[in-house]
Amino acid sequence: MIKKEDNKRRKGGFNKKREKPEFDQKVIDIARVTRVVKGGKRFSFRTTVVIGDKKGRVGVGVAKGPDMKVSTEKSFAQAKKNLVKVSFTGNTVPYQVEQKVGSAHVLIKPAVKGRGIVAGGAVRAVMNLVGVRDISAKMLGSKNKLSNARATIKALEIFSVKTVGEMKKEKTKAEEKEKVAAAATKTKTPIEDSKAEEPKKAIKPKTATKKAE
Repeated sequence: MIKKEDNKRRKGGFNKKREKPEFDQKVIDIARVTRVVKGGKRFSFRTTVVIGDKKGRVGVGVAKGPDMKVSTEKSFAQAKKNLVKVSFTGNTVPYQVEQKVGSAHVLIKPAVKGRGIVAGGAVRAVMNLVGVRDISAKMLGSKNKLSNARATIKALEIFSVKTVGEMKKEKTKAEEKEKVAAAATKTKTPIEDSKAEEPKKAIKPKTATKKAE
């Protein structure tokens, strides 16, 4: 006969709450890639993923792998490196903007409250994950999903002062400068400091003396 405590333990295992991930992701394109080698053909998958936290951060990544799971994980990691911080007021962008990346051409317009996301394909995925709720957008050029996603993110970069990558680089440079300055102060000896403090003696100019003839 099973005890009631054992039953509770078993039930409790299924009721554990899963931690919410930092970024939401959406796969916008999957393609099977073939490479011809000496022994025959090798098949792999190329996955394009858009990630975002719906609070102004968004990124796109593309990677290849032997199966869909591996390629999705790799593209997610790449998208994390290419994150962009976008600053906008309310639920829409501040003004109209156009952007081109290769043959892709994207037009983004602000919209009134309650309008929703009037866009399709990769543009809609990017806008949804960045946190924009009211916007009107159109793809005027190529229909390539990766190019349109990159064009949309590049257009959103206009509203951000700096990208996350640039901010990280500046932070690391500042830390390196501090370390170099701290190391320079430690290596200085007290003799060198005393020499530096000593005032330089004024050198008297030599006067030319004429020889008596």
